[in-house]
Amino acid sequence: MSKEAIVLFAHGARDPEWAKPARRVTEELARLCPEAWVTLAFLEFMSPSLEEAVDAAAASGVESLRVVPLFLAQGGHLKRDLPVLLEAARSRHPACRIELVTAVGEDEGVVRAMARCAAGL
Repeated sequence: MSKEAIVLFAHGARDPEWAKPARRVTEELARLCPEAWVTLAFLEFMSPSLEEAVDAAAASGVESLRVVPLFLAQGGHLKRDLPVLLEAARSRHPACRIELVTAVGEDEGVVRAMARCAAGL
């Protein structure tokens, strides 16, 4: 049993192909952090939902859970929808520390990687 969980949180889409890059990130994260319970969750259209992912992690006995938004920026979903979902999750699992980190697109390394990709480097 892992004591830490990392939940990658993506928007979701009706087209299952849309999730392929997020699934690749999830696989790479699991490879980099073999000691952590790693999963991908979605806001809408796809499963598991964030609620389902957090519930599964808590049921597995994790003590600490980090939610990492796979979004480019802190837009409406992250400012309005996600806090409500996290508050509900914290209420359901008071023994589990649930932390939210900044959207990955706001990380300097990610910004540089996107710029390099756009430049063809």
